[in-house]
Amino acid sequence: MALLKILGTELPIIQAPMAGAQDSKLAIAVSNAGALGSLPCAMLTTDGVHEQMTAVRAQTDKPVNVNAFCHVPPTPDGAREAAWRSALAPYFEEFGLDLDAIPQAPVRAPFSDEVAEVLAAFRPEIVSFHFGLPTPALLARVKAWGARVLSSATTVEEARWLEERGVDAIIAQGLEAGGHRGMFLTDDVTTQIGTFALLPQLVRAVKVPVIAAGGIADASGVAAAMALGAAGVQIGTAYLLCPETMISDAHRAALKSEAARYTALTNLFSGRPARGIVNRVMRELGPMSPVAPAFPLASAALAPLRASAESHGSGDFSPLWCGQMPDGCREVPSAMLTQDLAAGL
Repeated sequence: MALLKILGTELPIIQAPMAGAQDSKLAIAVSNAGALGSLPCAMLTTDGVHEQMTAVRAQTDKPVNVNAFCHVPPTPDGAREAAWRSALAPYFEEFGLDLDAIPQAPVRAPFSDEVAEVLAAFRPEIVSFHFGLPTPALLARVKAWGARVLSSATTVEEARWLEERGVDAIIAQGLEAGGHRGMFLTDDVTTQIGTFALLPQLVRAVKVPVIAAGGIADASGVAAAMALGAAGVQIGTAYLLCPETMISDAHRAALKSEAARYTALTNLFSGRPARGIVNRVMRELGPMSPVAPAFPLASAALAPLRASAESHGSGDFSPLWCGQMPDGCREVPSAMLTQDLAAGL
């Protein structure tokens, strides 16, 4: 199979990189189970990338995927930031928090020469990107150490764009997927379609292998994707309850509740559309807000509210990322889940 040759794995299953929800522990366990574990680097410093990759190389000799974002850092907009703070002001008052003491937001940096320099020492077998691709020079640098390159497409146009720029395989990210949309040629969410509508269109449109992602959380979903022409699958939400993740207690509780059946695309938590479980702030402000600062600036003002609510066991102000197939979430070791998913191949 072409994809197995690209990935160097026993199984055509990729554990989706989930920034903020996991570290190297999940990636290591999944890779050791025969699939492709993924390490998200978008929220790590260069020291953090080095530390995590050191752990990976010490605990597995199997291929691993390193994932990075490719967004263009926004220009701060004072008026929009003021409007955003105004929208959140009643919540700050409710929690007795100081609106003028908002801390620095967690870093979500695009792929850079500095990160590439760190990774070059470890030579990860696969490097995947979200929100397009890095500059041609950076992409060439990644390929120079022998890495295979993957990236997400949410439309036929994005898939063709990626193929023209030399990716080795394309991840067809359907609308069902949890977390951030990988859309990069448009910000129009009406262009986004479901996995099983997107997948066959991409298979027909490009020559490189296509990996299905979004709403696939059990063996029957894997089988359905493969029947529609997928060369493999990428799965995220199903792994979230595994003991190797690092999600909050509030997030874990939400995934196990009936609330997980109700998700929506929202830009409140980062400034960019992402699918999560509907919670209080999404209901009261609306999941998509025109005043939320551009990605990734929106998260700073929400951070104190999130911390305060989570300290009381509440996910009312947390990004409870989740796809549209929460039934696949199981509190079992990720190696066991991986083998169960493989039954659909």
